[in-house]
Amino acid sequence: MDFSNLTIGYDAKRAVCNNTGLGNYSRLVIDVLSEEDHHPYLKLYTPDPSRRNNRLDPLLKREGVELTGPKGILWKHLNALWRVSGGITSQIKTDGVALFHGLSNELPLDIPKAGIPSVVTIHDVIFHRQKDNYKPVDRLIYDFKWRHAIANATRIIAISECTKRDIIELYHADPDKIDVIYQGCHPVFCEPVTPADIDRVSRTYNLPKRYIATVGTIEPRKNQLQAVKALPYLDNDIKLVIVGRGREPYASRVITEARRSGVEDRIIRLDGVPLSDLPAIYAGAFAASYTSRYEGFGLPVIEALNTRTPVIAAKGSCLEEAGGTGAIYVDPDNVGEFVEAAKTIAAHGDIALRMASEGNEYVRRFSRANLTSGLLNSYSRAIEEFGRVARIK
Repeated sequence: MDFSNLTIGYDAKRAVCNNTGLGNYSRLVIDVLSEEDHHPYLKLYTPDPSRRNNRLDPLLKREGVELTGPKGILWKHLNALWRVSGGITSQIKTDGVALFHGLSNELPLDIPKAGIPSVVTIHDVIFHRQKDNYKPVDRLIYDFKWRHAIANATRIIAISECTKRDIIELYHADPDKIDVIYQGCHPVFCEPVTPADIDRVSRTYNLPKRYIATVGTIEPRKNQLQAVKALPYLDNDIKLVIVGRGREPYASRVITEARRSGVEDRIIRLDGVPLSDLPAIYAGAFAASYTSRYEGFGLPVIEALNTRTPVIAAKGSCLEEAGGTGAIYVDPDNVGEFVEAAKTIAAHGDIALRMASEGNEYVRRFSRANLTSGLLNSYSRAIEEFGRVARIK
């Protein structure tokens, strides 16, 4: 299908406001499609265009990418309502958008009134699987939004087979309506990391010679406590580098456990690390840890393997799907399994090299090219299916 004469609309709130997770995915979609030859015109809808994330700025300089917000004084004052209601829907219709893509689990509630096909990306259903981490009212709101988006979308994009299974189980979605499209990671992780790069970040952050790196928000689901509890059973020169902002009270629990176990001086916490430094932090580690209890995809696993760093990951959810043979998988509640995995990687260079090589080869499937073709194929199917149903009616 020729997309060059079409306008695709996007719910770009996360691309504008978020530095992690949903924001990174949203910007990645905009990035790969705006680089495509004969790409569609990309119209990015956000409640408040003035609150722009500087990571989005380079994409807005590309031809055929436009950021837009609510039109009219009323909707500018009610911009949160505009995003989920008739405000954005009528604007989409007026703008001549050919297809609308909800990049972060939701669509405007009345999107069928736009009279165009729609696609929604469902990243995960964590609020169903990890209920204790969410307030009951938040779970109700998320479930309401997810349910309507899944029912109203012409097609659904799941970021992993695990997420697809969850959507089918929890929302009884038609499997034929779901496209599994892996997202890949930022291209900075695909560039070679040199010894000079590793030396630079080592000096910048005062990193030790031997360490395990774990990247992600410090929260119960991410399970950083498992690695902390394993430290006393590993060689004394091995430290744990935790990269990410902390959420209380869990972040304090991590430090309390480190203090109780006598390993507080072996914990290095880093926050606000530039994206450009993360590949060398991974590459300087002898292993990366990501024993999250539940994920929709597990992006840090892909990031680490792209830098040829073996991974210790949790069994269950999608992490085996993300890491292939580049990781050792452990029970997220079994500290002993984590200790054995870390000792194996640290003591057996041949195993570590094999994991690094096989993992790096495995993650090539999570490429920008595959993401681009997957998105365009899903859009084509949505447009064709919507047109076919409209002709029948």
